[in-house]
Amino acid sequence: MQEEFYERKVILADRTMVELSADEILSGAGDADTDVAFLVVGDPFGATTHSDLLLRAREAGIPTRTIHNASIMNAIGAVGLQLYNYGQTVSMVFFTDAWRPTSFYDRVKKNRVAGLHTLVLLDIKVKEECWEDIALGRGGKGKFAQPRYMTVAQCAEQMLEVEESRVEGGRFSCSECWWEEECG
Repeated sequence: MQEEFYERKVILADRTMVELSADEILSGAGDADTDVAFLVVGDPFGATTHSDLLLRAREAGIPTRTIHNASIMNAIGAVGLQLYNYGQTVSMVFFTDAWRPTSFYDRVKKNRVAGLHTLVLLDIKVKEECWEDIALGRGGKGKFAQPRYMTVAQCAEQMLEVEESRVEGGRFSCSECWWEEECG
């Protein structure tokens, strides 16, 4: 369907392919009779992987052109908040039994104390190998788990879990409250 629309060969490249096959993607791109396009969802430079691909192309002398796309980063204004009132953006990943990162916590707190909004990017898992296959040594066979998209409720649960476990003693007193606009 995509090849019919673009009238070109289309290769759906996931993150792993782009990271591990960047040189292959760029091979032939500098030829006079060959054009290569790299289409992404969102901002083309929102991910270091995409920036790396651009830098590799420039180092190889391959001419590039960027057409910027809509993304959450430049859509913030649609909700009535100004981008210059935002602090550092953070990512919230799905917690697992063995991995529960808390790096977001201090950044959100720092933004709040400074009176800044925080954009929290919620995790998505669209091409994740099944853990059972990995554990049984069958990884890389192209079998993937169902896609998952983190909800705001899941994000809030994880934020509260981390807050409760912090050495600061869990919930802040009303004078130090930074998770809520108003304390009841």
